Amino acid sequence: MAAISSVGEGYRRPWRRHPAVRATRRVGFYVLLLLLWLPFFFVFAWMVETAFKTQLQNTAIPPLLIFKPTFENFVTVFSRNPMWRFLLNSVVVGTGATLLAMILGLPAAYGIARHRQQRLAVAILVARIMPGISYLVPWFIMFSSLKLIGSYATLIMAHLMITLPMTIWLMIGFFEDIPPELDEAALIDGCNPLQSFVRIALPLTRPGIAASAILSFIFSWNNFMFSLVLSNQNTRPLPVAVFSFISYTQVDWGGLNAAALIVTLPVLIMVMFVQKHMVRGLTLGSVKG
Repeated sequence: MAAISSVGEGYRRPWRRHPAVRATRRVGFYVLLLLLWLPFFFVFAWMVETAFKTQLQNTAIPPLLIFKPTFENFVTVFSRNPMWRFLLNSVVVGTGATLLAMILGLPAAYGIARHRQQRLAVAILVARIMPGISYLVPWFIMFSSLKLIGSYATLIMAHLMITLPMTIWLMIGFFEDIPPELDEAALIDGCNPLQSFVRIALPLTRPGIAASAILSFIFSWNNFMFSLVLSNQNTRPLPVAVFSFISYTQVDWGGLNAAALIVTLPVLIMVMFVQKHMVRGLTLGSVKG
């Protein structure tokens, strides 16, 4: 009956196989993709353009589309802020928060997936989507009493509130796709649960681990609020450099966008090199069964 039904379906809808229909659907797909992509490209292009304008050109009405580029804003950014130190701080904090999220998050996701703790998984998701300001005040009070404000450990632990729930939530789906029979076979062969996790589960979920690590690092790199409040002059990451171009009287749009471009470029370059791992990992994690 199923075969007859599928044949009948093909006879009832022969227009779907027509070349013109296929071409129209393909064009419609790319038009929709362009409409979704265009706002992001417009914002990025506007940021790049503003970074190479003077303050007078940035405040001109109507906006100037043809102008002589200047590197004055980038000179101001590096003269006003120790950008290389901020860059090193961002790398240290982002790497530390990502590694710690992998060490804690992978076993947690494996345990949740194997024991089907769906309520715990939802609780972790809720912790991830809660606004960061709800964690910031308790963090500040606690670390102030411990006199740890401005240390790398404080920033890494604060960023862990971003990277750890994301790692756990993404990896639950990957571990659920591993058949339990593989773990049972490993236990029969003499492995304990930890060895089964290390030798069986982790190698089979390497694409998911790569995607989780990349996304965790990017979110930690772009975090601004925790870095602004819990850091000092010696440990401030790159996003805090953007804040120095905003004052009560005016906004230095050129310097602001030049600093934002410097913050964005390292992540953009990294994504260009690792996008295959991200797409492969997220695609595999979305397939069940």
